Amino acid sequence: MEQFAFIIHPIELEDVFRKLKFMRKWPVPVVETVIKTIPPFKVSEITGIRSEYAETTGHFVSCPLTSKQMVTLSEEKVIKKIISAGKVAEKLGAKVVGLGAMTSVVGDAGITVSKNLNIAVTTGNSYTVATALQGTKKAAELMGIDFSRAEILVVGATGSIGSVCARILAREARFLTLLARDKHKLDSLASRILRETGLAAKVTAEVKFAVQRADIIIAVTGSAEAVIDVMDLKPGALVCDVARPRDVSKRCAELRNDVLVIEGGVVDVPGQVDFGFSFGFPPRTSYACMAETMILSLEGKYESFTLGRDLSVAQIDEISRLADKHGFKISGFRSFERAITNAEIEQVRKNAEQKRRLFSV
Repeated sequence: MEQFAFIIHPIELEDVFRKLKFMRKWPVPVVETVIKTIPPFKVSEITGIRSEYAETTGHFVSCPLTSKQMVTLSEEKVIKKIISAGKVAEKLGAKVVGLGAMTSVVGDAGITVSKNLNIAVTTGNSYTVATALQGTKKAAELMGIDFSRAEILVVGATGSIGSVCARILAREARFLTLLARDKHKLDSLASRILRETGLAAKVTAEVKFAVQRADIIIAVTGSAEAVIDVMDLKPGALVCDVARPRDVSKRCAELRNDVLVIEGGVVDVPGQVDFGFSFGFPPRTSYACMAETMILSLEGKYESFTLGRDLSVAQIDEISRLADKHGFKISGFRSFERAITNAEIEQVRKNAEQKRRLFSV
């Protein structure tokens, strides 16, 4: 049977305290010091993943460092620990290992890790982007936004992920605006989109003006600071924030109950999957990055599919095709790291309608 592994880590100290309750009483610096010394270990076995064509089993492997530690500790130490987690995956029999959360971002985004392991490595970013775009279309329907008539904005359009998103969106969009700082790169991307799809995309460097006009926003800058001011969003706007760090701050949820911010899709996994571990999602669903690792394993495609910061349209199309083949599909959405329901989205839509009526009086 095919086998895979997926590396996870505690996002914050609260994740540690949930598993190791006795540590709550310890001073934070002591807890952080102890976490650094814990070697990677197997968390759980993953069973029941089965498509019409194959089945696979896997393991979650923990790399005991918080997100904060991944950023503040020396890059060399962090990557060394991720490699150690990959070695645990090798010993468990995995033929491909996925890098979860910050382990996919540190350093050169998996390239060094891959060079130091004897199995395939993937960040899962190809399927993450694919489901983000699919999820955006699905969420637009729920928000009452006509995708074919919507003003669609890609913030950070000239970056690796942004340009791929823009080129894929241009296949169906009628009104597409590309936003970035570099005018030359913007013009070059717009020309490429015109050649590939026949769509004449607008280009701009004016964030505020573009955001105020947009019905749908794909945010992918990766800037250290939140780029989008939530007060500039129009009522009923839909934002898919693919960037890490986020382009929309979490306070959006507190300040604007009339706009919808999603981070991508919740993915249905084929079969009767049992993760042996709860990460807060509904049963038999996963993050897209996890799903990419499972898809590659089911397909027996043991190659480092998504590494580094560059993505291609061909990669997105291929992983989407393989996902469809094996029965993976979007079942819901994530917003600020939690699954949200259709009922919650319906409430956002109603709030937006109410606000629009208020302003039209």
